[in-house]
Amino acid sequence: MAIVTKEKLDRVYDAYKDGKLSRRHFLKYLSLAGASIGLVGLPFGNAVKDAWAAKSIRFDGWGGSVSEAFRENAFKPFTKATGIEVIEGEFGDMNSYLTRVKASFPPGGEFNIAHLSAVYDYARYAELGFASVLDETKIPNLKNVMPAMIKPLRDITNGTLSAVPYDLGQTGIAYNTKHISKEKAEKLGVSLLWDKSLKGKLGSWSGDFRTNMWYAALHTGQSPNNMTDLEAIWAALSEQRDLLKKYWASGAELMSLLANEEIYATVAWSGRVAALQQEGHPIGYLAPKGTYSWMEYLYVMKGTNMEIAQQLLNFMLEPAAAIAVAEGQNYPPSLDPTKVELTEKIKKMPAFDPTGKLDGYLFAVPAYWNAHQVEWTEKWDRTMAGS
Repeated sequence: MAIVTKEKLDRVYDAYKDGKLSRRHFLKYLSLAGASIGLVGLPFGNAVKDAWAAKSIRFDGWGGSVSEAFRENAFKPFTKATGIEVIEGEFGDMNSYLTRVKASFPPGGEFNIAHLSAVYDYARYAELGFASVLDETKIPNLKNVMPAMIKPLRDITNGTLSAVPYDLGQTGIAYNTKHISKEKAEKLGVSLLWDKSLKGKLGSWSGDFRTNMWYAALHTGQSPNNMTDLEAIWAALSEQRDLLKKYWASGAELMSLLANEEIYATVAWSGRVAALQQEGHPIGYLAPKGTYSWMEYLYVMKGTNMEIAQQLLNFMLEPAAAIAVAEGQNYPPSLDPTKVELTEKIKKMPAFDPTGKLDGYLFAVPAYWNAHQVEWTEKWDRTMAGS
């Protein structure tokens, strides 16, 4: 059997990457190489894995326009600059993705970096043992990130970071300005979502108990992070269910329902509202006091090649890359607008804060929401079903 070396593996990989070798033949070669050098107990035991890992890193995101923004404005330029391939995966929701990560072997396994949303998921991954520790000296562009976005992550992982904040969003309220005046929307605030005159023209998101309970809390005069009357919460959500046209399941469906005027008002992701506004649709955005705010961050799984991960994170935080991605996905970047000059397009986005301090932005308290996740998810599913 021919001797397999790391250099030979690199040459074969380069041939595959240049299109001179098919994926089928490349994988076949890796299999034969693994058999020739042994996968367990020998000095070359991780050669195949190391040869692959040294040239690539996996990134999982939300798919659709968000992933396209990452691909065109960050991943392709990064690969061109470094020769390191970013292997893309995608997920539909946080719970299903976490299930896949937990099922991998070893836990985390093939997964490296994920575009996760909301601080409570950062806490969940840390509690499950997936937290890495970033060497911040290797990510100098972190200095341009809003401190108000970094602090909540540090508080969870005892002063260290397992992720870098990347963009800012809100789940506010979208409304059709042809059918609902700005004056009415601002007067009703959150209660617009319970307006009986809009019966059959309201919507909400099926996929998240937090969002729905959050706005029911505000509607009933409670703090979303400390609800004291749960009976009132569930009663309000049952009442709202009878007023809805539909619970939407994805950002694409949300935009379709609003664009086609099937619904006139709904909870909505600020980035999708921005996209509709840019397309010329008569959609207003309401962010009443207590609006559900969240950040998205690039989470690095324990066991990932940290040198490559940190190189990619720093590249993605370069103002040129971060601004281009932000414009592509319609969410303001984590860059502090008092340190980095942002574009007019970003300044017009819902959820943008020109001060960079995020005063008045209300985020979910991880310990509170995570402690009740199973119970409230089950109750929410029953409420949606009308049982």
